[in-house]
Amino acid sequence: MPGSPIIGAAAGPAAGGQNPYELEVAVKHWLKRLSLVFALLALLGLACSEAVVLGPAGTDLAEPTPEIAGERAEVVRVIDGDTIVVALDGFEYHVRYVGIDTPERGEPFYQEATDANEQLVGGGTVILVRDISDTDRYDRLLRYIYLPDGTFVNGELVRMGLAQAKMYRPDVAFNDLLESLESEARAAGNGMWGP
Repeated sequence: MPGSPIIGAAAGPAAGGQNPYELEVAVKHWLKRLSLVFALLALLGLACSEAVVLGPAGTDLAEPTPEIAGERAEVVRVIDGDTIVVALDGFEYHVRYVGIDTPERGEPFYQEATDANEQLVGGGTVILVRDISDTDRYDRLLRYIYLPDGTFVNGELVRMGLAQAKMYRPDVAFNDLLESLESEARAAGNGMWGP
């Protein structure tokens, strides 16, 4: 009934002079706005859940992603499994992948790791993402590496069993993910963890 009061609503001067019907209309109006805000927040949450490809271990490391915050660079050459040379802003830089370690020349799986890195990034565009440190003692940029399609290269090499998760403090943002991927690679017998 339009003129029926809202239960517990006061009428008269104590209620600011509004009649109960006007109060009911105002409450419904604000509830509609509030539900719209919650719907927008839910949509924003869904959009953000696909924005970064660094979910828990076992997620697809090549899910499409709209944009990864970082610097785009062109790969000039692959040095080994965890080092590349990139062209960035008109200069060439050596880049060391953060959070992983691949076999060195002369060690088992050196060539496999280098070849896999070449297949992933060779001659292409990469996105360089900084953690805390900018460079190491050899003046190499320290970065997490992504492909434009969202593939997390550091994680992919670990998942393939061609790199070990290696904590280099203070750059530890994805240490848990990389360790989890290494555990999965070991359990599956991938790469260096095989028989």
